[in-house]
Amino acid sequence: MDGKLEQAYLYDFYGELLNAHQRSVYEDFYFNDLSLAEIAEIKGISRQGVHDLIRRSSKALKGYESRLHLLRRFLSVKERVEAIQALAQSGEEKGQEEIRTEIIRISNEILEEL
Repeated sequence: MDGKLEQAYLYDFYGELLNAHQRSVYEDFYFNDLSLAEIAEIKGISRQGVHDLIRRSSKALKGYESRLHLLRRFLSVKERVEAIQALAQSGEEKGQEEIRTEIIRISNEILEEL
């Protein structure tokens, strides 16, 4: 997974666990595309301070994921739902019973994981 995309997902799941200052700097860097120097000037801290804060925030988000696995579960369910959609669209290529059986199997996997 792309680094920025992973950071966006991690932030979506765990961003509220960061304090307001961490969230603000993190959002400016990853979502508002500001440079370290620009953020430092706006926040009144050093460029190195911004860099350290972003690094610590990223590490914290990854730590939450390593303990809670919400992103991993989400991506797994997303992948399976996409498989169900592909099956539903392949109606003419496969028999209805085969599609139904496969959808039930995938649905059961999702339910077991939840």
